[in-house]
Amino acid sequence: MTHRNLIGGRWVEGPQLVQNLNPADTRDLVGTFVRGTPDDMAAAVRAAREAFPGWAALPAPARGAMLFKAAELLDQRFEQLAAEMTREEGKTLPEARGEVRRSINILRYFGGEGARLPGLLAPSERDRVFAYALRRPLGVVGLVTPWNFPSAIPAWKLAPALVAGNTVVLKPASAAPLSSWRIVEALVEAGVPPGVVNYVAGPGAALAEAMVDGPGMRAVSFTGSCETGAQLYDRAARRRLRIQLEMGGKNPTVVLADADLDRAVADTVNGAFASTGQKCTATSRVIVEGAVHDAFVERLVARTRALKVGNGMDTGTDVGPAIDQEQLDNVLDYVERGRREGATLRCGGRRLDEPPFDRGFFVEPAVFGDVGERMSIAQEEIFGPVLAVMRANDFDDAVRLANSVAFGLSASVQTRDISRAFEFINRIEAGLVTVNLPSAGVEYQLPFGGTKESSVGPKEQGPHALDFYTDWKTVYLRY
Repeated sequence: MTHRNLIGGRWVEGPQLVQNLNPADTRDLVGTFVRGTPDDMAAAVRAAREAFPGWAALPAPARGAMLFKAAELLDQRFEQLAAEMTREEGKTLPEARGEVRRSINILRYFGGEGARLPGLLAPSERDRVFAYALRRPLGVVGLVTPWNFPSAIPAWKLAPALVAGNTVVLKPASAAPLSSWRIVEALVEAGVPPGVVNYVAGPGAALAEAMVDGPGMRAVSFTGSCETGAQLYDRAARRRLRIQLEMGGKNPTVVLADADLDRAVADTVNGAFASTGQKCTATSRVIVEGAVHDAFVERLVARTRALKVGNGMDTGTDVGPAIDQEQLDNVLDYVERGRREGATLRCGGRRLDEPPFDRGFFVEPAVFGDVGERMSIAQEEIFGPVLAVMRANDFDDAVRLANSVAFGLSASVQTRDISRAFEFINRIEAGLVTVNLPSAGVEYQLPFGGTKESSVGPKEQGPHALDFYTDWKTVYLRY
């Protein structure tokens, strides 16, 4: 099937096509997508601008009702969507099912927001004056989404943008466009008017730049690499657009001497290697107090070696493939850099290319020991199944090491000491903190986002997601 772009309510053909291949078996063609052009993007922005007045005038509960309907349509296709996600992105089928369920729940959550979009009522200091403020939509919003959560991230951008009354242009990642295409398909079937949702797929920065430059564009929400995010930020700033960036992480799990080591190992392995480590919130460093360092590392290595690497559709698979050859090469390069810089490769890190791995992008999950805090594998985001183990002298040293990177997205602490837990929460430089849980794993009803170099702009998810997609209109009325 050829999946066309959606512009102004029409499914649009194009002269160039892009193949969407299964990273576990590149013989498996998941779908073919029309490759959008900058002209297509400009047309999509114009269509969204023309549709905005009518969509913004529709009562918010009616907009929310369409999100409920789209969620119902996706629920009816649940198993199909999960299998498609595993085939296009590589994550295991249970992980894909969890993401599809989350996407459906996000649409339902924000569908409910349509009936309770909050304003502000405050007493005036003047006699017989009624003072209040209303949330108003911005206009046309551009959404640029990544491949690692190809359904959930588009859902958590689309849903608040639409229920607030904005019209949108979505550019998905070229490596995994089908999951977001299915959400757009459901929104169209649910009755969203032409031009309210537009979808333009295609590789390269040219489409994102055309989106930012589009006449009538008011805001851009981006999730992806720091390099691309910085370029979009500069371009958007020149046009004075509102922009929201969710970018990288170098997330620590801190294991204190009093921790339950078996729980700590399980949470670390889950955080580091689930979804092949291809999460911005994945555990990339584990910082262990010296008193339990050796015992922890021994259990960590044993558990990592027991992980099953394979096709995500196969029962029992723990770790799927990298998304593509470029990402695989990046992981293998960091494994080699870790060796050159003096870290000890305790397990994994080998490219798997013998059958049945020879048609995919597979690598063994890697654990490095003896990692110094200035090494590349301790400072730079790898976005793959590579874990750096660092030794801390004590709690204060562990916090210092955890904060010694440019990023500040997520962090975990493993401890039985409630006072240490709260002290960690207060001192860690991260937007998301977990205690006795993996560093990865968030829920849609709470704000999500980081600090430092990880994020720019208001947080995503939860009721505060509306802060980015709305502006305030303040009213003073004398009666």
